[in-house]
Amino acid sequence: MKSSVKAFSPALLALSLLAAPALNSCVTAKKYDDLSARQKADAEGKAAAERQYRGATAELQKATDELAQLRLTQKRLVNDSAETGSAYRKTRSLYNELNNSYDKLLKNSDRELANKSSDYNKVAKDLARREAELGELETNLQKSKADNDRLAADLKTREARLTELTKALADKDKAVDDLKARVSKALLSFNSSDLQVKLKDGKVYVSLSEQLLFKSGSTKVDPKGQEALKKLATVLQEQKDVNVVVEGHTDNVPILRGTAGLTDNWDLSALRATEIARLLTTAGVSPERVTASGRSQYVPVAANDTPQNKAMNRRTEIILTPKLDELFQILGSNSAAPAAAPAAGK
Repeated sequence: MKSSVKAFSPALLALSLLAAPALNSCVTAKKYDDLSARQKADAEGKAAAERQYRGATAELQKATDELAQLRLTQKRLVNDSAETGSAYRKTRSLYNELNNSYDKLLKNSDRELANKSSDYNKVAKDLARREAELGELETNLQKSKADNDRLAADLKTREARLTELTKALADKDKAVDDLKARVSKALLSFNSSDLQVKLKDGKVYVSLSEQLLFKSGSTKVDPKGQEALKKLATVLQEQKDVNVVVEGHTDNVPILRGTAGLTDNWDLSALRATEIARLLTTAGVSPERVTASGRSQYVPVAANDTPQNKAMNRRTEIILTPKLDELFQILGSNSAAPAAAPAAGK
């Protein structure tokens, strides 16, 4: 009964003493003593409850201050904590309202106290339930803090990996830029209409026109084209971490019937790519780095509607790609990282 009883204020006690003569006619000395003793016990119970409440409030404030320092990236968990704080404030408000209701009950006469005994019991049960809710909210706050700490540690690990990946990407981009510069310098003597070097999707594209490499319908490279391929091979020998893909392309004009060894543009593009791959490896490029493929007429750079556009489509593209082993290792490490712990339930 002690935890549920609230104290009379000093003013009320004084008022009761002043009113004692008036009550002599209806309240005996023993009843008055009993009431005074009960008031004293109520005062002690209320003081203990207030100390417990202040302690719980201080602990909750401390936990709330710690949660406020967490990083913005932990927004969902912070929102959970905010909801918990809101629930706590609502509970505390109800707690105060119940205290006020209880004080009003104590101001009534014995008859009113008897009539309100059921209300008092309900209030006492409500207080006990709210105190239990406060304890549960405090537990949830502690769980949220632990989850935030785990998330902060995981974010730190991921930031370190992101820094490592950013550096690897920058190194790769620099390697591609350096490769383009070397290739452009080696092939500077060739006409820009016959040979172009450009960057695309993190790769270096060396586009060689049919006019530079082949006679019409032929799969054998002309001497001038062989000279360009030898110069390119010299650069590639120094760049051992670069893979080479040779793609043959044609326009949409069908192969003439009776052309030896050729059925259609697939054959023509594939044989031309194979011939160029063979010349590069003969000039010193490791064969395991070279891939030859024929794309026929299906990857045009212009509409096949004019002789000039068709000439642009009759080309061979040598695609140079730096090996990305380091990037793949970092990405693999990231994918193997443990997922962040789920937030505590509300």
